[in-house]
Amino acid sequence: MWKCSVCGYVFEGVEAPDKCPKCGAPKEKFTKLGEEEKLITRSRLTNSLHIEAFTLLQRLLEIAEKGIQDNLDPPCVKIFSEEKEFAITTMQKIKAELETHMKKGKWG
Repeated sequence: MWKCSVCGYVFEGVEAPDKCPKCGAPKEKFTKLGEEEKLITRSRLTNSLHIEAFTLLQRLLEIAEKGIQDNLDPPCVKIFSEEKEFAITTMQKIKAELETHMKKGKWG
């Protein structure tokens, strides 16, 4: 793996590309990854799972909001309100965790 020092793009190959596919930086701006490569490889599954969970939580949020608007009865509204709070809180936790991964180089 090679990383562009200009934009952070991670390229997989035997050698660096002639230019960065993202920002167009020349080959000389790429550095070969060592230990960071293992971190990126290991974290890709977890990051994908976080993103998938985030998408499901967005759907839960939509459902909860519809249930609250429907306002069938207080127990139903209470459950939908709890679901909404859970979805919002968990989505924020996921965003914070992914930010931490990016800062620690667990992304690519």
